[in-house]
Amino acid sequence: MVVLPIEVTDPEAPARHPQATPTGPTPHTPTRGTAPLPRATHAESALLPRPAHAESALLPRSTHAESVSPRLVRAECVSSPRPPRTEPAPRTTSTGPRPAPAERLPSPAPAGRALRRFLPTTLALLLAVPLLAAAHHQARTAPYGDHVTVHARVDGGDRPSLRTTGATVEAYDEGTGRPRWTYTREGRRPMAVVPARGDAIALWDDGLVTATVRGDGSAVRWHRALPGAAPWLAAHRGGGVLRILGPRMLAVVTPQRVAAYRIADGDLRWVLPARQGCAFEPARAVRVRTALLIAQPCAATDSWTGEIVAVDELGRITADRTPLDNERRGEHHSVEHPHTEKVVARPR
Repeated sequence: MVVLPIEVTDPEAPARHPQATPTGPTPHTPTRGTAPLPRATHAESALLPRPAHAESALLPRSTHAESVSPRLVRAECVSSPRPPRTEPAPRTTSTGPRPAPAERLPSPAPAGRALRRFLPTTLALLLAVPLLAAAHHQARTAPYGDHVTVHARVDGGDRPSLRTTGATVEAYDEGTGRPRWTYTREGRRPMAVVPARGDAIALWDDGLVTATVRGDGSAVRWHRALPGAAPWLAAHRGGGVLRILGPRMLAVVTPQRVAAYRIADGDLRWVLPARQGCAFEPARAVRVRTALLIAQPCAATDSWTGEIVAVDELGRITADRTPLDNERRGEHHSVEHPHTEKVVARPR
């Protein structure tokens, strides 16, 4: 609140515009809603009488000023308005405008909130892994194109007989003739099948030798390939190629070589190549006790004895040969060969 001074005028004096002391804004900034008061000149201010008690006139609650004259002019209280707020001008430098303030990075989320956010996704992935693995296993093509179908299970029965029918190796019940299991390979035909121990050894037209569990056909235990034998098998039908050398060894006879495999795991134990200018004839082989005699015709030979080769589980039978151990570790072989030639493969 601003109190304006009270001015008492003489009734007989000429009417003049009294000069009011400005208490609000400066003359240059007039107050909104009130007209600016004109400033009295020097001559007019000289004619105006001054009040005797100026200090008492300035008191707002005094009654003395009201008793001086009936003509009392009360000044209205005028509140000085606040100046308008102006925004400061942006500071500039000689090099250019001031760069904008860097954005404040969001505060990291609490560990518990992040865990709750990613927990459903993690659980979904963990549950999907077994399903994807099962689908991949079903969609994956069997190795070597193998397909084994079990038709009947016999617990504790006799071992089935073996035969080839078309593109199938079949194990069947000799009494009823019903198949127990069948084994096929995609796009291949079996050339021969022989029983060996508890396995069914099959020879295929692409030169692959396989061993399948004979009793129930539950698994194909191993596969072995004969290099370069496919063209010859297609022409000669593979007669006499598979030869059993004993309860533990299998001989595969081709014109180029004789290879011996351990039946238990298909491990290659020894290889006997044909002599230069000669070739083995698998169909012309005969078993004599523990030895297998194989014909080896040659283009030029001095005697017929050079065209016959004798082999057994340990390799070629010759005088003073070194024994060869073909058994797996932990097995015992009762057959002894005091005179063997040389070691072809170390025990494994």
